[in-house]
Amino acid sequence: MKAVVYYARAEKAIEIREVPVPTIGPEECLVEVKYCGICGSELHMYHGQLNVLARPPVVLGHEWSGTIVAVGDRVHGFAVGDRVVAETAAETCGRCVLCRSGEYNLCPERRAFGFAVDGAFTRYVRVRYPLLHHIPAEVSWEAATMVEPICVAYYAVVEKSRLRPGDLVVIIGPGPVGLFSLQVVRLAGAGMVIVTGSGRDQERLALARQLGADIVVNIEEQDPAAIVQHLGDGLGAHLVIDAAGVPSAIQQSLQVVRRGGWVTKIGWSLRPVNLTLDEIVAKAITYQGAFSHTWKTWETCLELLRQGKIETGPLLSAVWPITRWQEAFERLERLDAHKILLYPVD
Repeated sequence: MKAVVYYARAEKAIEIREVPVPTIGPEECLVEVKYCGICGSELHMYHGQLNVLARPPVVLGHEWSGTIVAVGDRVHGFAVGDRVVAETAAETCGRCVLCRSGEYNLCPERRAFGFAVDGAFTRYVRVRYPLLHHIPAEVSWEAATMVEPICVAYYAVVEKSRLRPGDLVVIIGPGPVGLFSLQVVRLAGAGMVIVTGSGRDQERLALARQLGADIVVNIEEQDPAAIVQHLGDGLGAHLVIDAAGVPSAIQQSLQVVRRGGWVTKIGWSLRPVNLTLDEIVAKAITYQGAFSHTWKTWETCLELLRQGKIETGPLLSAVWPITRWQEAFERLERLDAHKILLYPVD
């Protein structure tokens, strides 16, 4: 079967290859992929980055949906024909204190689909059944395929951060995770939401406004910190979600957050950060990272999709075969698209 393979820790070391159909074990299912979304992490891997997580050669793709076509002898709760999505933590040790306390997303031995375990830019994926979740009948294939980045946003905003009704929230970076974070903070009761981006993000900032942002800021034309000073009590944002991760975003988050406020960083930087972090001390800020998600996150986000509380349609830009992966990557890098889904071909 054809697959998009990251074959070496090097620049543009990705190509279409023929790979065998996986053989499942007694507690695994074989899932036929319907769609797989492209994540910003795959663009990093295209440029030979994120190698701390990657173990090439590996089939890319971790945001996917599909139909079960075979089940192992010890699989419970799932059957052939079920519509499913899968968590990204393909392998964990199951023994450490993090795994045993439900935080397996942080397991030191975690190996993820599309990074260290073959992912879903292909036709069939082998997956342990405890990682699977049923797709509600009311949720489309396209929406289900986007549940992973929704879970990233929900985990960061609801499970890791402090957010109270009426709070002022700043979201840095209007990519898919930033736009889903916008929707989640609205559901969580944020009073006012500001989304910031660069001059290249004009279309994404317009979409942020459509999805409920009160103010959108092009940081090349306006100073977010100056804007925040004239809102509410003038002390700054109660919560900042950094969905961009780059050094300038880190600096911006420290400028706009209020004393005693929270900054939750989701986006990867992948480059040295040449700035002082003294404001964390001076402002007594809670500054933290948020990584991945857990079982309860997925069940909650699937229910939000079932209820129609999260919009995915406005983010969907194209649905293409995996053979057009490079064109899709390049379009996303130009910011000509929000989300592109790929489907398998023979």
